[in-house]
Amino acid sequence: MRTTITTDLRLPTDQDASGRTLNEPELTNLSDVITSGVLNGTKGRFVQQLQSDFADLLGVEYVYATSSGTAAIHAAITAIDPEPGDEIVTSPITDMGALTPILYQGAIPVFADVDPRTCNVTARAIEPVLSERTRAIIVTHLFGNPCDMTGVMSLAESKGIPVIEDCAQAFLASHRGRCVGTVGKIGCFSLQQGKHITCGEGGLVVTNDPQLARRMNLFINKGWGYGDENPDHEFLALNYRMTELQGAVAAGQLPKLELSAVRRIEMARKLTERLADLDGIETPFVQADSVHSYWKYCLSVNDQKIPGGCDALGKRLKARGIFCAPRYIQKPAFDCRIFREKKTFGHSCFPFSLARPEALEYGERRFPGTYQALRNILVLPWNENYREKHVDFISDTIHDTIFELAH
Repeated sequence: MRTTITTDLRLPTDQDASGRTLNEPELTNLSDVITSGVLNGTKGRFVQQLQSDFADLLGVEYVYATSSGTAAIHAAITAIDPEPGDEIVTSPITDMGALTPILYQGAIPVFADVDPRTCNVTARAIEPVLSERTRAIIVTHLFGNPCDMTGVMSLAESKGIPVIEDCAQAFLASHRGRCVGTVGKIGCFSLQQGKHITCGEGGLVVTNDPQLARRMNLFINKGWGYGDENPDHEFLALNYRMTELQGAVAAGQLPKLELSAVRRIEMARKLTERLADLDGIETPFVQADSVHSYWKYCLSVNDQKIPGGCDALGKRLKARGIFCAPRYIQKPAFDCRIFREKKTFGHSCFPFSLARPEALEYGERRFPGTYQALRNILVLPWNENYREKHVDFISDTIHDTIFELAH
């Protein structure tokens, strides 16, 4: 019989300093910025340094910093330059910030089902929803677990469709030896508070394509061609620039990224080993040729074997200090009001008004993997400051709680 665990241990959290790596380098950089008085990224040095260093880390030609991860996605979509009513295939399990830029550019998000083991889209699910209007595919490497990019790229290249990688949660994750973000045409990253590295808000877009790079750089800068011989506002665009203050923090964070990823991966491996004996729990499924970089650690909970499923398990874990998220986003993105009621620009319903009826079919029977994934998933908190004592606490608490639920 198991003994109920009692402990005063508090898990580090990425919502404050306990789960972050913010210290002297960031403070020194911020002091330099304030002393210089140059807070604009176009005139300072830290945003430029961040872009250059990230390009070197990933081995890409072009990197541009943005004000947020959403801005990075928006810049990527603008580079693809869809016509109003064009379609962009994407995932129904993602942050709304990865979907609203599609609508702002007048395009239609078309959802592909996901593999319930990974919550990621697959080539097999993407292919049936492609149409003559498909302008791009966005893959989301959810929780840091890479999509099967071999399959996705084979399909996309056979159709001549560019792939945008949403790597907001997947710094230094890789597929077949290549970092995510470098496989498709464009990679997008987030520097929001809870990501692998952070400057509060911020983003990065990367590409090896000079034409796409030019359009993204213009879009981030209101369409203005800084450095051009005769600059002008080339097209409709926004100010999505990163400030020098953000750049100073992010530039201080970047050298810590590789070690942070190693720590996340190593502690995740230990937790997987400790949970391997539990019936009714599946630990993260990772392809043999991929490296998961663990933004979060996710369990799949079988409600036929564990009474109450992920909701009951999550409730008890929260009561013991493990602030997990049963069901993650609770419902597919297309069940949100913006899609159900087409809440966009005034009462116009634009761009939904341009969509093919088939593109707006969100029936549950079309998305069995999505509903299964969200029904079973339990997202555990994770960060680079976890050590073995934290892994032991999480493992022991899960074992103890499942024993209680079963008895």
